[in-house]
Order: sequence, then C-alpha cells, then structure tokens
Amino acid sequence: MQKQISILLVCLFSLFQSFAQDTLQAVKVEASRKSLKKSYTTTANTTILTSKELLKAACCNLAESFETNPSIDVNFSDALTGTKQIKMLGLTSPYLMITEENIPSVRGASQAYGLSFTPGTWVESIQITKGAGSVVNGFESISGQINTELIKPVNDIPFFLNVYGSTDSRFELNTHFNKKISDKWSSSLFVHGNTRVSKNDMNDDGFLDNPLAKQINVLNRWQYTNAEKGWVSFINFRYMNDKKQTGELDFDPDRDKGTTNYWGSEINTERFDVSTKLGYVFPDMPYQSIGFQNAFNSHDQGSYFGLNQYNIKQKSYYSNLIFNSIISNTMHKFATGLNFTYDQYDEFVNVSDFSRIDNSVGAFFEYTYDNTDNFSLVLGGRIDNHNRLGTFITPRLHARYNPWEKGVLRFSAGRGKRNANIFAENQQLFASSRTFDILDTNGKIYGLNPEIAWNYGLSFMQGFILFNRTADVGFDFYRTDFQNQAVVDLMQSPQQVLFYNLDGKSYANSLQIEFNYELMKHFNLRTAYKYYDIQTDYLSGTYQRPLQAKHRFFGNLGYETHIAEKGKQWKFDYTFNWLGEQQLPNTSTNPEADRLPEFSPSFSVMNAQVTRTFSSTFEVYVGGENIGNYKQDKAILGSENPFGPTFDTSIIYAPVFGQMYYAGLRFKIK
Repeated sequence: MQKQISILLVCLFSLFQSFAQDTLQAVKVEASRKSLKKSYTTTANTTILTSKELLKAACCNLAESFETNPSIDVNFSDALTGTKQIKMLGLTSPYLMITEENIPSVRGASQAYGLSFTPGTWVESIQITKGAGSVVNGFESISGQINTELIKPVNDIPFFLNVYGSTDSRFELNTHFNKKISDKWSSSLFVHGNTRVSKNDMNDDGFLDNPLAKQINVLNRWQYTNAEKGWVSFINFRYMNDKKQTGELDFDPDRDKGTTNYWGSEINTERFDVSTKLGYVFPDMPYQSIGFQNAFNSHDQGSYFGLNQYNIKQKSYYSNLIFNSIISNTMHKFATGLNFTYDQYDEFVNVSDFSRIDNSVGAFFEYTYDNTDNFSLVLGGRIDNHNRLGTFITPRLHARYNPWEKGVLRFSAGRGKRNANIFAENQQLFASSRTFDILDTNGKIYGLNPEIAWNYGLSFMQGFILFNRTADVGFDFYRTDFQNQAVVDLMQSPQQVLFYNLDGKSYANSLQIEFNYELMKHFNLRTAYKYYDIQTDYLSGTYQRPLQAKHRFFGNLGYETHIAEKGKQWKFDYTFNWLGEQQLPNTSTNPEADRLPEFSPSFSVMNAQVTRTFSSTFEVYVGGENIGNYKQDKAILGSENPFGPTFDTSIIYAPVFGQMYYAGLRFKIK
C-alpha cells in the first residue's frame, strides 16, 4: 500500500507541470543540486531554474529573475518606468507564452508590466522552453514558453521573511505564512509590498530615472491532496494594486496632470485573479489522469503619459480539460482535451475606443513516444475556432536523440498564431511625441491581420570530463519565419509610429553557443555567445530589428564555500554581459541636438552578489547592479522641451540608472 501511495503522489504532482510527459522525468534525472538544470532525456529544449538559482540576484520580481540565465535577454523598455523587458530568440515577450502553473498569465493588457506582478520569493521554479511550446497550452506560442511554478502549500515552511532595500530607494517586504490544516488540506498566504520613495536623476536630464512606486500584492493558496483516492486540487486567490508616478522632477500630479506645466505620467493597475486546478489519478492506473484548470482575472489599468491617455480593462476566463493516458504501454503516451478562452477588452487611446471581445474554443491531441533509452518524440496538433482569427490548425513537433553517452540532439518545429495588442504591447511609445497611425483597416484586430509564424530549431549538448571536472558544451539554432506580422515601424519618422501588416519578409535567426565548466569544487563557470540576425521589410527598406544587439556575450561565475557547522556558508555570484551595437530607430530628421547615430555603441554591464548564511534559518545578502556604472547618453530626446516635436523616452539600448547597490535578509521558521 505504501508503494502504491508513493506512486500516486508522484503522478499527482506531475499533472500540472509543463510538458506533462517530460517535466517529471527531467526533475528525476537531474539528481545533482545544480541551481540551473538541463536534462539529457527530456524531449524539448528546456532549462529549469530552481529556487536556488533565483537567490543569486536581487530577484525582486519575475522580470528580474533571468539575470543569471543566458537563454533570456533582459533589457529596459523605456527611460521612465524602470520596467524590464525580456526577449527569447531575439523576439520580445509577446511572442512567448508566459504561464503560471501552465495557466496563461502575462498576456493582453498585462504585456507591458505583467512580469513585475509576480514577486520572486513566490517562485519555486521556472521552466524555459525554446521553440514552439506544447499544443496543450494553446496556439499563441511562437518563440518559446516560460512556465512559473509557485511554492506549493504542502511543501512550504510555516514562515518566511524577506526584507530588501536598495540605493535607488526601493524597499520590499515579503512574508509567507503556511499552515497545514489537516492531513489533506494545506494553505499559504503570501504578502508582498514594495515602494520607491525618493526621486533620482543620475543623468541630470530633469526626469526621474525610476518611478515613485507602491505595490501591494496578496496571494492565498489552498491545496488538497488525497493520495489514496487519487485527488489533488489547488485554489488561488490574488489581489494586486500597483501605482507608478514618473516624469519631470518637479511634476506634481495634483497640480500638473493634463497641463503643460511639467511633463508627468501615472500608471495605476488593479488586478484580481482566481484560479482552480483539479486533478485525478486513477488509483489502479497511475499512468492515467484527468486535469481541469480554470482561471478568471480582472485587470484594470488607468494611465496617462503627458497629454496622452491610455486606459485598458481586461476581463478574462480560461478553461482547460486534459486527459492523459497510454496507448498499449507506457512507451506510447498521449494527452488530449479541450480549452476555452474569453477576453473582454475596454480599451481607450485618448478619445478613440478600441474595445472588443475575443473568444476561442479548441481541441488538442499530443502523442509522446519514448523508448526510455535514446529517442523520444512529442507530436501534437490542435484545431481552434476564434471569433477573429477564424478556424485554423496548429501543428507542433519536438524530437530528441541521444547518439552517445551525455550527448543529446534535439529538433523542434511548430506554428503559432496570435492577436497583436499593438497599444498594450507598445505602451512605452506613448511617452513620446509620436503620432500613432494604423495603415491597414481591413483586418479584424485594430484593422490588422493576425500574426502567423513558423519556428524551427536544432540544438545539441554534450557533457564531458575536463581535467577531472564536469563540463558541457552546446549550441542551438532557431529560425522564426513570419507569414504575417503586425509591423511596428519606427524607421519612417521620429515623429510617427506606423502599424501595418507585413509586406515582404520578416525573420529572426538565433544562434547560441554555451560552455559550462566546474573550475573547482563549488566553483562554476557559465559562458554563452549569442548571435541574432533579425530583419524586417519596412516601408522605407529592410533593417535589423531596432534595439536588438546582433552580438551578445554572457559570463557567470558562482562560488560557494563548504557548509560549516549549523549551516554557515558564503556564496558569491558575478555576472557579466556584453552587448554589441544595436540598430536605433530613425532620428535623422530631428534637430542635430536630438539625433542619435544609426547604431548604438557596444557596452558591458556587471552584476554581483554576496550571501552570508548564518544558519539554516537566517541569511543576509548584499549586491550591486551595473557596477561599471555605464549609462546611456541621451536617454531622453528633447528632455528640455517634453511637449515639443522631438520628445522620446522609448529609444533605450542601455541602462539609464547608474550603479545600484542593495542589501537584504531572509529569515525562516521551519
């Protein structure tokens, strides 16, 4: 009986992992305590960031959780809001499917700031999958999928405290409370608050480098587990209120809002989320299960940027029914099911009303073959009916082959289709003097057609022993071909942004080469070189994708001392990023003082952190970001006349804020 219960527990917790047939295997194979895990046996090209990896940086929110991982590029989106934007395979986050416990989370109205709404301390692990994702999770994924697993109540400790403060006057408090209600019920309460209280202008342009901000974020999770009968369930309730104020140093919203006295901006967002997950594993057939996911969220953002107003409300419902089983034996598995999405948008750009309702219903089937030795394949397809995209088919393929020991070759191909929320995804452009012009009018989304792209990828990884130390080397190459794209054209004029359907070619080639090596015990090196060839046919010609470095180099050194008596330990982490030149938007017709060169200069950024663990329950950490103090010259064009024709805060290729240092502590009750 104990053996049967153990098997059921394993199956229950695997229900809600990404790539249901693969992820559990990945966790089992990676038996070492590495903070960043890559498996030789999973079918998809997936990297797992554990909670240990997330502690290597300040990691205040999800957008800041990827600084030590070479697969994700992190950049600032503008010169005002301090928002960090992530890219994979050279494409921005709208082309990624971002899920929380396999339920779509950052999409639609939350694209610009949604990654900052999940505190880092809530995260148990992050799975990063390159290439088109699983058909189980939907049709929108193009360049990859990022799935976040939150801390499970059944595994959590009774109390956790994290306190953080930085030299840019940002302060955070995270507390976790966990209670085991009974042998089947557990509950966690996560409370997060952050604020920035002082005005900083490190580059002396008269504008805040980071916004004044306040956020309160509360999550209540309930978990029910009955291993003997095969049931597991999660219920989540979340409320978040986020306020940002930015602009000129002397801007006072009570006095200056809606006037030309001083330029200013406020972005106020309120969210409410409810999600449920119910899973059942057949007691006599642990390979067979049913999962049912449901999520409702309400997102309400009111904002203005100088004299531009942007308000968006989104109410969404998502439902996914999944059935997992086998065909003949466990070498042949399948997942099939139905899902439904509903999105109601109330969207206003100044006086223009772009409100709409999107809904879709789809069915999927995914077959997995694994010979448990050197070959596995995941072949999936889905058919969806969308009120704006029509009826269409989405195919996806992932394959793995191990030609020899510790060598793995992977291939993937898939198609993605999505609505481009052109205003929500490009909010940084509101903080400029640009006019917004949509050139096409016959499409069903802002007059535009849906975006359609194919993604193909090939990767190889080889592990080996070098000078009696473990090492691995690998490469991956991915190509994304757009059949149609909602082109965001900043190359035509610095006073205008154009939106139109692609007429010509648009593609993204991404090559990454990695070398990782254990220099000595507890001392690890990670390196990666990335090359991007991303080009789009614009009305004025073919250009590289603006604000995307063609060449990047990443290096990370991590060292930990031996764990001494009572858990005492030192941890050191250093990250180096070098970015080559980037194509800049066209500013050639501006007055000379507000012109930028065609390409940005190359630069490097260094981050470091030191952690001192005093016991298994208490530790402190100090760190720094942008230690080399590199700052972009002319971060804001036309800053001396923010209501003039050359004002633009969106052309950001490098840090705006200089050196930033922080300190914090973590305390646990186990």
